[in-house]
Amino acid sequence: MTDRAKPTLKDLYASSHLSGANAAWIESWYEDWLLDEDSVPPSWAEVFAGLRDGAAPETGHLDVQEKFRQLGRLPAAADTQLADHKEASVVKLISAYRMRGHEKAKLSPLGDPHCPPVADFDLAFQDLDESDLDREFDSGSLVAPERMKLRDIIALCERVYCGSIGVEYLHISDTNKRAWLQQRLEGPQGVPEVDDEERERILGLLTAAEGLEKYLHTRYVGQKRFSLEGGDSLIPLLHEAVLHAGSQGVEEVVLGMAHRGRLNVLVNILGKSPAMLFEEFEGNRQNDDPLRSGDVKYHLGFASDIRTPGGPVHMAMAFNPSHLEIVDPVVLGSVKARQVRRKDEDHKKVMPVLIHGDAAFSGQGVVMELFQMSETRGFSVGGTLHVVVNNQVGFTTSEPEDMRSTLYCSTIAKMIHAPIFHVNGDDPEAVHHVMKIACDFRLRFKRDVVID
Repeated sequence: MTDRAKPTLKDLYASSHLSGANAAWIESWYEDWLLDEDSVPPSWAEVFAGLRDGAAPETGHLDVQEKFRQLGRLPAAADTQLADHKEASVVKLISAYRMRGHEKAKLSPLGDPHCPPVADFDLAFQDLDESDLDREFDSGSLVAPERMKLRDIIALCERVYCGSIGVEYLHISDTNKRAWLQQRLEGPQGVPEVDDEERERILGLLTAAEGLEKYLHTRYVGQKRFSLEGGDSLIPLLHEAVLHAGSQGVEEVVLGMAHRGRLNVLVNILGKSPAMLFEEFEGNRQNDDPLRSGDVKYHLGFASDIRTPGGPVHMAMAFNPSHLEIVDPVVLGSVKARQVRRKDEDHKKVMPVLIHGDAAFSGQGVVMELFQMSETRGFSVGGTLHVVVNNQVGFTTSEPEDMRSTLYCSTIAKMIHAPIFHVNGDDPEAVHHVMKIACDFRLRFKRDVVID
């Protein structure tokens, strides 16, 4: 009889109930024992009690796993709250630019700020600091990439809302109008782009406007002419407005304005003969009707046809009395009659343009009455393009704060939720750009719009 070979340590371990193959089963019983010591056979309870060897009670492995799973699902609270707060601060900063950027805009040709500094644009005011400038944030509803560095977000807002153009439009209750304006202002079309041909045309019109004023001042010293000097950009603005409207299907433009710059508009926009104007200055102009006593030259109206890319546009300037702004309802009545005659129910063919002075716009009650009736069924003409020639002087009042109780003369237009564009008259390219946006707004939404 031969001796049997002694089992090795490996053989003994493999045959033991503590072998690796039984690990999951033993761990399951151990978890049960931790919860209830009477839930396992007494022999196993003794084994597990021996493993504890007087140590503090343990927590089950499954509980530990579940705890870590929950921790993995939870954000790092402090860091996340700070990041969320910063994101919200950037959204508030963007809203501040949209709401109050016009207060920081460079609107005065004299270079003077038109209102005190606005704290809303300070990083510290919005709980941001310079260390955030190169961090990326959600750009919110900006017409821009979804994520941008704060530095780039600020640069975009400064360019759109704080340059030579300031815009007030968040008072408009219609979401579609606000969204359209945001797209035009902040999107690719929001950059004032003028090609060389347009730039030459603008320069030619500015030269003609200034040249006429200088000639009249030199030739007819001391005679009343109500110069356009300082507001010369009105000439390229009106010229481009007629061309742009004509290209959009407008067939008639009716213009109403007071005396300031009227002679310049008559010659350089409507094409009145300079010789005819000079005869009026010299008193040699023969009246067509001997029964009429005539009128001063800056009250006379005129009409002509202007060639545009969309065809000829008939442009008429209404005769004007000395009473400021009283011509406004006359112009709109004329426009209404022309629209009825043309069966222009959509208000696409005839467009009114009213040119105001800053003091008269905010001071004459007829302007408020005009706005109040502008969207009623019986009197609506599909919106008016209002242009305020703002020389910051009202009669003998030299300080704007002595003229009115509002920051701008154009604030009255907010009563009908009209968008208001403030633009520096010494930046003719910005004036040109604003005119296109304003004209498109009127033609699209059939509502009043103001350029100051």
